[in-house]
Amino acid sequence: MRVPFQGTTDLLELMPDLSQEDQDVADFGTYSEEQFFKDMARVTESRADPDLVEVLVTKSFPTLCWMRENGVRFQPSYGRQAFKIDGKFRFWGGLAVEINGGGPGLIDQLMAAVERRNVEIQYESRAIELLYDGNAVRGVKVRRRGETYDVPAAAVVLASGGFEANREWRTRYLGPGWDLAKVRGTRFNLGDGIRMALDIGASSAGHWSGCHAVAWDMNSPEFGDLAVGDGFQKHSYPLGIMVNAHGQRFVDEGADFRNFTYAKYGRRILEQPGHFAWQIFDSKVSELLRSEYRIRQVTTVKANTLQELASGLDGVDGPEFLNTVAEFNACVDHNVEFNPNVKDGRSTLGLDPPKSNWATTISEPPFEAYMVTCGITFTFGGLRIDPAARVLDDFGKPIPGLYAAGELVGDLFYFNYPGGTGLTSGAVFGRLAGTGAARFARGEIS
Repeated sequence: MRVPFQGTTDLLELMPDLSQEDQDVADFGTYSEEQFFKDMARVTESRADPDLVEVLVTKSFPTLCWMRENGVRFQPSYGRQAFKIDGKFRFWGGLAVEINGGGPGLIDQLMAAVERRNVEIQYESRAIELLYDGNAVRGVKVRRRGETYDVPAAAVVLASGGFEANREWRTRYLGPGWDLAKVRGTRFNLGDGIRMALDIGASSAGHWSGCHAVAWDMNSPEFGDLAVGDGFQKHSYPLGIMVNAHGQRFVDEGADFRNFTYAKYGRRILEQPGHFAWQIFDSKVSELLRSEYRIRQVTTVKANTLQELASGLDGVDGPEFLNTVAEFNACVDHNVEFNPNVKDGRSTLGLDPPKSNWATTISEPPFEAYMVTCGITFTFGGLRIDPAARVLDDFGKPIPGLYAAGELVGDLFYFNYPGGTGLTSGAVFGRLAGTGAARFARGEIS
């Protein structure tokens, strides 16, 4: 989760169990609110709503503290955001905090908090319509096991995700070919929450033709697998090269830290012939690959020679691949030291596309290759909200009794995404939406 912090003292508020030994072997650095704001502006090409970004940035740390008070445990993101060099972990890219147990851990801990408050949850229940009388939202219409019924409510919070699992909407808004993308998560994020709000006059906002999409195992299932979780992702590409069916590179794998490029490179992979790519590594970096490269359900080829590797790359022009590797190897600047913890400037010279950082020759066997396609995480287009998470209508006025949070909120992400911001955004605006809905239900605000 992306959150600003001024050193270890702040992190101890989130991770009070962090031992002195853990602190001694870690260089967490700092990540200021100003850096967070600049990262959001940079990766979204300054299109994100600055008022929403300000709320996201300034309320992220207190929101995580509130989550911790409600039973959510955090830990340093060692495996994702730090390499151990000379006996010390150095964290990079502004990310130092993750949730204990990952996504499943977060759900378990939040569910425990819900159960302590005796909150009723209705499963297998699809909200299909907002109950709106022209003045305020009064509840939702629900379909459950063939029965349709109304659930009256003094206020409603929409937090049902984007439309990433809706093939028709993906093709309509993201463009041709997006019906072929894999869905990283649930099959149920169909855009229902967005549609219901638009039906009563809510305003749309954001980058409707944009999305968060990553390199995802080629032979993964159509939708997410709860047993494998995020294991199908393949995010160590900055340590190697990626080639398409023509055997050619097509992106700068070292343009920036992984968490500032991974959410847009899925789109680039989908644009390639056959909608796939191969990630190539040699033994110099194999020990640095993330744990997802070691799962059983992985599409991989390993070989002791480049010629042998080329013959195993399904769908790839082998001779052109060998030419690409030879050209890449010849252009690596060996005068700069390789350091995966910083943007080391170890680049290629005179190559198009370049590799701007972490360029190392593909030369030492054994060689490894991993076949990936596009995995869509969430869509960027959604509903317009104000800084209090109230859904706005086409005239810019709040729709009384209607709040929204999470991936169905528009105007936060354009073109790209700073890693770790989605969970933080969902938490920040989720807390605001819940607080606003409760106050509206009690008649404290109109």
